[in-house]
Amino acid sequence: MPAFKYEAVDAQGRTQRGLLEADNPRTARAQLRAQALVPLLVEQVQQAAKRPGLFVRRRLSATELAVWTRQMAGLIVAGLPLERALAALVEEAEDERQRELMAQLRAEVNAGAPFAQALAHAPLEFDEVYRAVVAAGEQSGALGQVMERLADDLEDRHALRSEVIGALAYPAVVSVVSVLIVVFLVTYVVPQVASVFEGGKRSLPFLTVAMMGISGFIRHWGWLLLLLLVGAALLLRHALQQEAFRLRFDAAWLRLPLLGKLSRGYNAARFAGTLAMLAAAGVPILKALQAAAETLANRAMRADALDALVQVREGAPLGAALAGKKRFPGILAMFARLGEQTGQLSPMLSRAARQLSQEVKRRALAAATMLEPLLIVGMGGVVMLIVLAVLLPIIQLNSWFK
Repeated sequence: MPAFKYEAVDAQGRTQRGLLEADNPRTARAQLRAQALVPLLVEQVQQAAKRPGLFVRRRLSATELAVWTRQMAGLIVAGLPLERALAALVEEAEDERQRELMAQLRAEVNAGAPFAQALAHAPLEFDEVYRAVVAAGEQSGALGQVMERLADDLEDRHALRSEVIGALAYPAVVSVVSVLIVVFLVTYVVPQVASVFEGGKRSLPFLTVAMMGISGFIRHWGWLLLLLLVGAALLLRHALQQEAFRLRFDAAWLRLPLLGKLSRGYNAARFAGTLAMLAAAGVPILKALQAAAETLANRAMRADALDALVQVREGAPLGAALAGKKRFPGILAMFARLGEQTGQLSPMLSRAARQLSQEVKRRALAAATMLEPLLIVGMGGVVMLIVLAVLLPIIQLNSWFK
């Protein structure tokens, strides 16, 4: 049963807005008239987009999704029926787009659809892993507890990503500001000062001549250089949409000294955490492996995970299948092997995910700590060269007068 948003006028002339469920717009208008409301606008809530785009964004951010999942878990554990829990969240939602999303889910549940199937109508907000965990919770009769575990996983994942981005944000900002300052000095300050000495008969120092040449090139051909950079970025973006190129690019990315290790650890931690959560929820191991592999942003590691899935399907132990994939850290295969031997696969994978997450945080912090002084020294060195290029003719001129 679809959901409709309406705008109507009551007997006192006040405008009322809200959401209701009906089979069609005509039935929706009839419901409004039965409530002594005169309908002005009745419009079906739009279906969620299938994938993000330039003008399409999620109605629930990562933080909002974790909070919403936690709220749903609390209401279900408290004994509230699923339909009433969704109705309560519809009333509590402050954003109109989120309210429409909750109304869609409530309408699907009222029509008799399982909760996981209702979530499938909004794949942009609720990915395959999310829906698989919810479906497992419905089948086991422990939806509330499973959603609490899902909320924990979402919060841990968001916290890891935020800490990594936060650690690398300062070096990135310093790099951008440094480039802007250098471009300003080279394109404005150097020409203003150097123009004073251009008419002289004596030769200028080599550093000054070189800096003036760089300045002239940037001022005359900087727009072309910028266009080339933008064109290269667009070309790379288009090439990354090709599966074969994306696979080679991601494999090469993992071989980078610093960023490769961070990407490897982050993807492995996410894979282990997702696999642990799905296994704890009772999802079959093959389906859990398939869903966990889809969460990997790095296509090379995803290919390895899918190859491990094939080996497990053929009867190989999970630990042995992962041990043969060198792109995955060895600690993941070790904990998977221990989990299989002790019958505690989910707790062992959770432990592996925690250790990998801590290692990623440590590496990100160490990288930021190392990059900060290097960027400052590098920036100081470039500025020193520019200042010397400006001061050397002045010093030379002073020696001539003497």
